Amino acid sequence: MPTNRTFTMIKPDAIVDGFTGPIIEQIEAAGFRIVAMKKVHLSMEEAGKFYEVHQERPFYGELCEHMSSNPIIPMVLEKENAIEEFRILIGATDPAKAAEGTIRKQFARSIGSNAIHGSDSDANAAIEGAFFFTPTELK
Repeated sequence: MPTNRTFTMIKPDAIVDGFTGPIIEQIEAAGFRIVAMKKVHLSMEEAGKFYEVHQERPFYGELCEHMSSNPIIPMVLEKENAIEEFRILIGATDPAKAAEGTIRKQFARSIGSNAIHGSDSDANAAIEGAFFFTPTELK
């Protein structure tokens, strides 16, 4: 059954580039409520665990290095039709192909440094949110 929650994280490249505030402002302006948010610095091991679904992919090592290079800001967001609405808001993974006005079009450097993550399903949103937040934090 679909939920009204999704998971996102502002990636190290966007934080280093100073885009945290503008990205959060855009998320809230689009009607999302921030249920939980924190700033964390993943270790290589933690990044590897989070992205273990991609373990066999050629970009896995580079992805883990990038995601552990600087802090990230994971968030759980709430809105009607959250998954689909958020994926529209962030745009295509490749910022060159992202629609005008999307977060990735405005703030991403490249496919690998694409500013923000957005869950692709309710199941993944629940798993990803639980990686960073306790059930008490998600009330």
